[in-house]
Amino acid sequence: MPLEPSAAELLAAVQASPRAVAAHDKSAWVDLFTADAEVNDPVGARPHIGRAAIESFFDTFIGPNDIAFRVEHDIVQPPTVVRDLTIETTMSTGARVSVPMHLRYQLVEADGDWKIAHLAAHWELGPMIVQLLRTGPSGLGAALRLGPQLINNLGVEGALGMMRALGGIGRTGRRVTSRLFAAAGSTDIVRVRGLLGHYAVVELPAGTPISVEEFTNRARNMRWGKLIAAGRTVTASVRFGDTRGVAFVEFAAGSPSIASLRFFLDGA
Repeated sequence: MPLEPSAAELLAAVQASPRAVAAHDKSAWVDLFTADAEVNDPVGARPHIGRAAIESFFDTFIGPNDIAFRVEHDIVQPPTVVRDLTIETTMSTGARVSVPMHLRYQLVEADGDWKIAHLAAHWELGPMIVQLLRTGPSGLGAALRLGPQLINNLGVEGALGMMRALGGIGRTGRRVTSRLFAAAGSTDIVRVRGLLGHYAVVELPAGTPISVEEFTNRARNMRWGKLIAAGRTVTASVRFGDTRGVAFVEFAAGSPSIASLRFFLDGA
């Protein structure tokens, strides 16, 4: 029988990641994942699947840099952990960038331990590149080093796969998400229906489907911020009264129509 995870166990497994990153301990970090784990970092880029690919990811983006996790809030909804945070990265050239982020970990039990089966890192590549270049010569130097690192560690196809993160729903998704939340917060059910796709799934909390009417009622006076568009997903930090959470708004392929809306909330 599979083990039933406690919130503390799942959070402990996730908290081991920034410790290994800070120590530049490649083996410890890679061992946090299952053998067939998938890392989407950032969401929208080509995923890294399996141990060898995750090791190459570490060599490219973690090993050469100093990375600090500034965690603002954690939400544990077994077997998922969602982190609302900012990651500060100091490149080998001294350039420093600060990237707002939402991380979503899916964990599974393996030989008595909880391991990461899927990591989705929601952050925006384009603004990060702009921020890096604005740091001056050290940022330009870091960018010039990253290109060869991408090709050496990931191959040409992998480097091009990383650049896919520059596409996605982008500004349109953030605008539609803001309109949806504003309509829901003011209980404008007609407008909420118009912004949701015809077959959109609404889960509040995640895993609990509810009607559009119930969502609109529960979202009365909802507050939100920190909208991040990565791939076909917009994430947002949200509050329902005193309850904090993160929303995941999935858009249909090639369309500004919302396919699903999921909320990970405290105590869910």
